[in-house]
Amino acid sequence: MAADSRFVLNAEGLYYKQLNEQIRAAVRSGHKAIELCNVRGQRYIGNSLDGEDIDIVIHGVPGQDMAAFMRGPHLTVYGNAQDGVGNTMDAGEIVIHGMVGDVLGYAMRGGRIFVKGDAGYRCGIHMKAYMEKFPVLVIGGKAGDFLGEYMAGGAIILLGMFSDKPAEVPITGRSLGTGMHGGVIYVRGEVPAHQLGAGLAAKELDADERAFLEVQIRDYAAALGLDAEAILDAPFLRVKPYTHRPYGNMYVGTN
Repeated sequence: MAADSRFVLNAEGLYYKQLNEQIRAAVRSGHKAIELCNVRGQRYIGNSLDGEDIDIVIHGVPGQDMAAFMRGPHLTVYGNAQDGVGNTMDAGEIVIHGMVGDVLGYAMRGGRIFVKGDAGYRCGIHMKAYMEKFPVLVIGGKAGDFLGEYMAGGAIILLGMFSDKPAEVPITGRSLGTGMHGGVIYVRGEVPAHQLGAGLAAKELDADERAFLEVQIRDYAAALGLDAEAILDAPFLRVKPYTHRPYGNMYVGTN
């Protein structure tokens, strides 16, 4: 098979180590386009893969820690995904045409993750930005408690539109941004004050923030086949800490 053709792997019945060994062997052989069929919970798919020209399409439900420590590839999942997607991801893009589990984008430090549906608890925790790296996480449905916990950089965009639980409000769980000291969370619609972590404020977007948001939403909509104008046809609020050191006075000694 030519190195530039799509390499197809049937994951049916494969143990996760076998599947990942075959993916790495295909990459070493020069394959840039890889398609995985019948994925049924195999873990660690795409972990530590390096290369912006690698494209992996996944049919099924990948297991925990997909794309952990990934640097550059593009992953598309036609299905749901389990916990830990994009754990400490450094660069690249992940598009999920379903919902995801907990701790999505944990300590993510670069790249983008687009999720069409709902997300679990503690997504985007410890996200950070460094120099030119600025991670972006877009969740099209609703998110569980502690979204953006201890966030230090990057952006989380929560839409609340494409949820399996359309009647539930608000669109984010409790303790939004608890411990957050950097980065920004954009929420489509209202953010009840009691949902916010300490030291945070929800305000209207300025022109620069709106311009940034529009770029991300248009890319998100294009990746998932959605209507960007319909998503943008509503007010957004941005959640940020009051200061860069919202908890600095907690550790000042007294005499």
